[in-house]
Amino acid sequence: MPQNDFSKILLSAVEESLSSLGDSSKQAIFFHLETSFKIKKERIPAQLAEFTNALERIFGPGASYLEKLIVRNLHEKLGLKFEEDRSLDFIKCVDSARKHLVFEGECTAP
Repeated sequence: MPQNDFSKILLSAVEESLSSLGDSSKQAIFFHLETSFKIKKERIPAQLAEFTNALERIFGPGASYLEKLIVRNLHEKLGLKFEEDRSLDFIKCVDSARKHLVFEGECTAP
């Protein structure tokens, strides 16, 4: 799968996950990401570490819920199996999905 296609799917998973907070909240988060953290919506896949840090600064411990939701939605869109784990490493799971090196189609924390 070309990198550009994966980025579109990841961005779709991010949008879908943030929509769970409501459309106006999603728009406010994207605005805050761009104005406070200099992360444009379309650049989230390329700035994943910065995006994760921004979520943690905005939501504190609640960021982990959104990260799990994003990973779950991403795996669903890619047809991969997702096994929830409390100690899920967001960036590692996204990178594993990106490389299609997910062990037996699952993403679990190391």
